[in-house]
Amino acid sequence: MKKIKPYLILHLILLFYSLGGLCSKIASAKEFLSFDFILFYGLVLFILAAYALLWQQIIKLVPLNIAYTNKSVTLVWGMVWGVVVFKEQITIANVIGAAVVLIGVLLMVTGGEKEK
Repeated sequence: MKKIKPYLILHLILLFYSLGGLCSKIASAKEFLSFDFILFYGLVLFILAAYALLWQQIIKLVPLNIAYTNKSVTLVWGMVWGVVVFKEQITIANVIGAAVVLIGVLLMVTGGEKEK
């Protein structure tokens, strides 16, 4: 369980980071400098600042190469947000791309374990 906890925390941080892309897309649909635009753009800045601090803490617990490889999972979260919030369609190419990303992350994480 001790080995799993840092990775769980890492993925929660990456989920939080993916919300920045969501807020960015919402802000882009708002009128420039309107209240909603400033609100969502401010959320993007807040998320990026908080993520930067959280990232520095998590790389103390997880090797940098593993943590950075896991960061690509935000692409999958972006797809999820697109479907849930914006009602976008997922294509076969999207599914194949997400599978390649997840397999790559899995290979990197399990390969890193064998070296130790």
